[in-house]
Amino acid sequence: MRSLRPGPGRGTNDDDRILPLINVVFLLLIFFMLAGHLAATDPFHIEPPVSASETEPDEASPVILVGTDGRLAFDGKTVDDAGLKAALVAPVEAGVTHFRLKADGGAPAVRLVEIMELLRAAGVRKVNVLTVPKAL
Repeated sequence: MRSLRPGPGRGTNDDDRILPLINVVFLLLIFFMLAGHLAATDPFHIEPPVSASETEPDEASPVILVGTDGRLAFDGKTVDDAGLKAALVAPVEAGVTHFRLKADGGAPAVRLVEIMELLRAAGVRKVNVLTVPKAL
């Protein structure tokens, strides 16, 4: 009796070979759509300074950005000094006292001191200045 299935030496339909591949590709596409997320971009470009520090900052703490011209951004929005002070009220009242400061390497040091004084007046207890590790 003859078998209706093609044997190892017989050709198969091209669709039979490509359908499992299409299924896997669509499953991977769905997985990455559900599991992946896009990172938010900074409101303006920052080039952090280089340092020899190897400590890792707390990733859960909020970030304050300082541009080369002294501009500020908090929570993805550009703010002025008064706006930053007002924006800090809610997190500090919620118990967040640790913030990260991501300043451009060309930002004036006097401006950074002003911002740190503003943070201290708002109730912030700890500030990590984010830097880029020095290449060996």
